[in-house]
Amino acid sequence: MIIAVASSSLSLLSSSHKKFSVNLNSCSNVNQRCSIVCSGIRTARVITPMLQRRSRAVSATEARVSLVLALASQASSVSQRLLADLAVETAKYVFPKRFNSSNMEEALMSVPDLETMNFRVVTRTEKYEIREVEPYYVAETTMSGDGGFDFYGASKSFNVLADYLFGKNTVKEKMEMTTPVVTRKVQSFGEKMEMTTPVITSKAKDQNQWRMSFVMPSKYGSNLPLPNDPSVKIQEVPRKTVAVVAFSGYVTDEEIERREQELRRALRNDKKFRVRDGVSVEVAQ
Repeated sequence: MIIAVASSSLSLLSSSHKKFSVNLNSCSNVNQRCSIVCSGIRTARVITPMLQRRSRAVSATEARVSLVLALASQASSVSQRLLADLAVETAKYVFPKRFNSSNMEEALMSVPDLETMNFRVVTRTEKYEIREVEPYYVAETTMSGDGGFDFYGASKSFNVLADYLFGKNTVKEKMEMTTPVVTRKVQSFGEKMEMTTPVITSKAKDQNQWRMSFVMPSKYGSNLPLPNDPSVKIQEVPRKTVAVVAFSGYVTDEEIERREQELRRALRNDKKFRVRDGVSVEVAQ
């Protein structure tokens, strides 16, 4: 999953591989520190008391079995590493233009031959990237649901937007699909959406509804066909600066909250960028 910090909103992805973003403004004062940081997840260590056991002789058969198990475990670890390296190198060879991932997790997130928004990496650290994202257009609709992220509502909204993309518009134009998918909270129903990828789910002011958006193919610009469905709206997303971090897992309200706090903590030590007040979370996949 990728967490991005943008000029007006935070966003997270909602698939097994996701993006998380927060809006940033460049600081004029180099000594000014950011208000958001992404710290690594710490693993808790469980310490158990050691019990004394009586020593006993190990038979030759037991020794052989232990050796075989140890060798098998080592071979399995090496095989997994080699397989991961092979997958990365294969992806680079087959999709050289689409593949610029720095690790296996980002490689799995990439979708070949699908357009996404243009961006430039400004800074890369071990915990996040700072990116400048070019302007783009989205088609959006409001999801149904009584509370939290509703997967049924997400599926229904996806179909509504897909219908628009594939011909249910005023000129019956069939447009190409883009990537990725974004889940995003917003401050109010009237707020312009600032997202980082083609399908975006955003949470409304009352926190009981979400919005989903598709990023539109760049060749149309502002000349997009109008949707036949009045629930589908066209929005322009202006240029923005975002901080991005990758992670894996399914999106829930709790997971979004946890990832957001990690990102904010990680960015506190950034001396060049700060997180804009009132930004919201955005998840992209």
